[in-house]
Amino acid sequence: MDLIARLRAGLPGEAILTDPDVTGSYAHDMASFCEAGTPAVVVLPRTVEEVQHIMRTATELRIPVVPQGARTGLSGAANASDGCIVLSLVKMDRIIEINPVDRIAVVEPGVINAVLSRAVNEHGLYYPPDPSSWEQCSIGGNIGTASGGLCCVKYGVTAEYVLGLDVVLADGRLLTTGRRTAKGVAGYDLTRLFVGSEGSLGIVVRAVLALKPEPPQQLALAAEFPSTAAACQAVCEIMARGHAPSLLELMDRTSIRAVNEMAQMGLPDSTEALLLAAFDTPEPAADLAAVGKLCTAAGATEVVPADTAAESDLLLQARRLTLTALERVKSATMIDDVCVPRSRLAEMLDGTAAIAEKYGLTIGVCAHAGDGNTHPTVCFDAADPDESRRARESFDDIMALGLQLGGTITGEHGVGVLKKEWLARELGPVGVELQRGIKDVFDPLGILNPGKLF
Repeated sequence: MDLIARLRAGLPGEAILTDPDVTGSYAHDMASFCEAGTPAVVVLPRTVEEVQHIMRTATELRIPVVPQGARTGLSGAANASDGCIVLSLVKMDRIIEINPVDRIAVVEPGVINAVLSRAVNEHGLYYPPDPSSWEQCSIGGNIGTASGGLCCVKYGVTAEYVLGLDVVLADGRLLTTGRRTAKGVAGYDLTRLFVGSEGSLGIVVRAVLALKPEPPQQLALAAEFPSTAAACQAVCEIMARGHAPSLLELMDRTSIRAVNEMAQMGLPDSTEALLLAAFDTPEPAADLAAVGKLCTAAGATEVVPADTAAESDLLLQARRLTLTALERVKSATMIDDVCVPRSRLAEMLDGTAAIAEKYGLTIGVCAHAGDGNTHPTVCFDAADPDESRRARESFDDIMALGLQLGGTITGEHGVGVLKKEWLARELGPVGVELQRGIKDVFDPLGILNPGKLF
């Protein structure tokens, strides 16, 4: 019995896609410079039992399986390999439970981040992780790549909100990890191990997520600086003084100009860096005033605080438009997500500017400045082989700079195909050996998302 026939024995016909024109559209995520193969089939299960059947079939036939969510990732982690089963989880999109007493939600992996966020808001609750693609990205994908977002400076990343998981293992067995309780330290923390594993250890089919009480509406300010060094000094002062902003974002000169050209935001040409801060505290105006003084002391030429939520949204619009604006500069972009200690943020931005000059490229940087997570975006012409080469080399130089400054090659996008060579450099030989050993325990045949991470 061949692969398709075996799959049909446990899946409805509409869950199996074999038309090459259709399956080809599932071959890759949104990353540049990442190879993608041709899948043998795409399957779209709706139940845990169907996922188990898929994995048992894959194990019996020794066929690789590439799990996918919404394919909004930026590292190639969801890219197909030749002859694989693409296991798309988008149809498993139920919110099973929202519990205001226990402050948890139980969801399937295909639930869209924004859908969950709005659903828990109706109960006066809050699910903080908010990747920029929150209107499209799925909870399963967020778990697979340990996604972050704008609010991480105060609320942390996805890993801090995953309490428990149901995972289908490579051989089809169902593993339950973690808990529904506020506390729990029984055994090794396998839940945390799966978060960020990029589908290489098992298929997440259900998640128990922690929720928080919905905070007050945030207010924001924008501060213009004559240099990135001054803006980064303000970031250091804000954090050193114990402030807890719900958002602390930075845009460099290249990003500002790109947004100005696209949306006519009216920011002065002399602005070298724009810092955006927001607070969702009971008295946000007082917090903004204190932060505004720190920005002025650090050299800000203008500080504009908002008085209302609507004004805050206007101030934050420039940050939200950054990627779209940079995508207009050239035909292609490579988005990095190097994270460095806050105290080295200025060196990271200045070093990236030097790399842009070295390669003759436009590289705009926006950053989750409060947690040191930078997003250098390399703009290039994909049809120009020399420019494409320079783009890739500049991308590597940026990662090398991040490691040199005591940082990490990825703060929230993951490793996937794009950064697996750099993962080995960051972990070192002992780290790689142990991580491969863990992979062998969960996936002894090596069929889960092969070619990713290592």
